[in-house]
Amino acid sequence: MSIGLVVNPVAGIGGPAGLAGSDGAAVQQEALRRGGVPRASVRAEEALAVLASAHPGAEVLTAAGALGEDAVRAAGLVPRVVYRPADVAARAAATTGDDTARAAAALHAAGATLVLFAGGDGTARDVARGLQAGVPVLGIPAGVKMYSGCFAVGPAAAGALAAAWTGGPLPTADAEVLDLDEEGMRAGRPDPRLFALVPVPAAPGRTQARKASTPASERESVHGAAVGAVSRMLPGVRYLLGPGGTTAEVGRVLGLDTTPLGVDVVEDGQLVARDVTAAQALSAVDGRPAQAVVTVIGGQGFVLGRGNQQLSPRVVAALGPHPLLVVATEQKLIDLAGRPLLVDTGDPALDARLAGHLTVVTGPATASIYPVSAATAAPIEGDPECV
Repeated sequence: MSIGLVVNPVAGIGGPAGLAGSDGAAVQQEALRRGGVPRASVRAEEALAVLASAHPGAEVLTAAGALGEDAVRAAGLVPRVVYRPADVAARAAATTGDDTARAAAALHAAGATLVLFAGGDGTARDVARGLQAGVPVLGIPAGVKMYSGCFAVGPAAAGALAAAWTGGPLPTADAEVLDLDEEGMRAGRPDPRLFALVPVPAAPGRTQARKASTPASERESVHGAAVGAVSRMLPGVRYLLGPGGTTAEVGRVLGLDTTPLGVDVVEDGQLVARDVTAAQALSAVDGRPAQAVVTVIGGQGFVLGRGNQQLSPRVVAALGPHPLLVVATEQKLIDLAGRPLLVDTGDPALDARLAGHLTVVTGPATASIYPVSAATAAPIEGDPECV
């Protein structure tokens, strides 16, 4: 059972730069100007390293250069290039979404029975439009926003499923490909739309759920949770207020004009800096008592690594032994049905340090102690013998 891989070389570059996405040449150039670094190829290598440990020297169907070939070679596997862009030698800055779609089609035509892709929701859309209906896919999460349900919880999980797939196809289940209009999102109008249904390997614990929106009936509970978070803020402590509807409500309770999709710096009830990059966040908290105020992504359970990449591993490490003030409604925790909260910072050692239990503020005077796991070590139900 052949594995195919396509990488979106610029996926995720806008996250640490505070740009709420990476779509479009202008955004990518601005991300580079702000010090953004592409991470999709590295995340693909992490996934393929797990495949290589189970199947040393395996051949992977892929696209030329930065579109996949480089990651396959870096992981010690053998690339068979089945797609090359017509006018460039797979240079990262010159590839487009159409290249991703054409590469995905070429992978399937060459015999790939599972198409891995490294990127975010936009990459998932491009892969889906390049493939015939019914072709199994699996995303290696490397974008800024990953609302879709077609992603593994982390690179290692994607690699483990790919390793299992080579022994014969696993059961699949349809997953939604969702995406946002990034311009609308930057203007504070997040509106995810359904673009496709794609089959993904069915492996609870290794694949993530789609993002679930907070219903209007939960508004009072969101406000109560925000009030509870504000009551726990201490004088002289700098808080990095992360993105999300619940954390935006924290800003409103404080009476501040915060960015619902960015990261803001708050201290003693005052807005110190608005919509900061990862580098600016690190500068703001370095050497000071500080915490990050984050929420739980509904349906998925992520608290780090989905839409808040400004809270980079260096930033989180600088926050000290208790880096997170987590705020969410009780219903969000109930909807996880016992699944742990997840962290996926891109630094496995940091993720392991954060694992254990967290206090989640759920109301003005209520909190829950909830388990948290590194995405690479999430509990698996019926886990295949794949590593």
